[in-house]
Amino acid sequence: MSELFAPLTMKSWDLPHRILLAPMTRSRAAEGMVPTELTAEYYAQRASAALIVTEGTQPSAVGQGYLTTPGLHTDEQVEGWRRVADAVHARDGRIVAQIMHAGRVAHPDNKGGLETVAPSAVQAPGQMFTAHGMQPMALPRELATEEIPGVVEEFAQAARNAVAAGLDGVEVHGANGYLIHQFLAPSTNVRTDGYGGSPAARARFAIEVVTAVAEAIGPDKVGLRISPGNGANGAVEDDADDLEATYSALVEGIAPLGIAYLSVHNDPREDLVKRLRGIFGGTLVANDGFANMTSKESAQQMLDLGLADAVAVGRQFLANPDLPRRWELDAELNEPDPATFYGGDHRGYTDYPALSA
Repeated sequence: MSELFAPLTMKSWDLPHRILLAPMTRSRAAEGMVPTELTAEYYAQRASAALIVTEGTQPSAVGQGYLTTPGLHTDEQVEGWRRVADAVHARDGRIVAQIMHAGRVAHPDNKGGLETVAPSAVQAPGQMFTAHGMQPMALPRELATEEIPGVVEEFAQAARNAVAAGLDGVEVHGANGYLIHQFLAPSTNVRTDGYGGSPAARARFAIEVVTAVAEAIGPDKVGLRISPGNGANGAVEDDADDLEATYSALVEGIAPLGIAYLSVHNDPREDLVKRLRGIFGGTLVANDGFANMTSKESAQQMLDLGLADAVAVGRQFLANPDLPRRWELDAELNEPDPATFYGGDHRGYTDYPALSA
């Protein structure tokens, strides 16, 4: 099993092994969407990850989707993230913030009554959990063409704020049906300006965001996560030719930037993922896709087959703060409790026992 535990240089980061903590929404931010001392403890417990990618963190108040998710757009939020960064670094860890604008996957009740924006006025399916119970997703307002550079700048400023807080960089969230994915998918982007109407035009917003973020903090501190064709949150991409053209245009557009990694939230055995890896030419992070928990055996197989350079692990890391050690020793694993995934206190958050306990 040496490959999974072999060191990996990812641009400016020297990683001790290849097991990353995947981003997972936990909905435990305090008033003002500020990370708490409990947040710092949670991430510090998982500092043995090769790289921690935080929960999705909104770059603006409008960009918030879910209840009590943290932001990176106020001084108080930056201070909260500084506590997190300091706690992780005290345990020799590395941590980047995932910047996530939820776009149409939102409800005003979760963000002080603010509007919801998206590439097009197409309502997301399903309901959103709010402080007043389950409610239908809001009908979004279509972003005007002249507004889009301002949204791009929100991502760039959030990246600057992350570095100012002492975090080691950012991951741009372009997956799972949120704003960037909404621009990419023809089912959620029906624009007729320069940001829609063709695969290359739909990829333009994502390229502009990653470029702006790379220019703001340096490409060696930036990752991008995508999930082509996974259909999450109603971002349907069911035309195979269009899907390939869209994501090829996206990856061709960012490859020259030389960012730290591309994380693909799909089974890396898919032919499209293999082709995108070839286009990208840099470090690829993978896992078993949206619906599956990545196991040690599956993670090793991805590396053995040359499908990825590292793996991002979610629920197994949620329940096992010392997951790399447990995998290395073939030790018993704690089972994650779905009832405590979102919201609440320390239960199901910081009380999963480490192996030494």
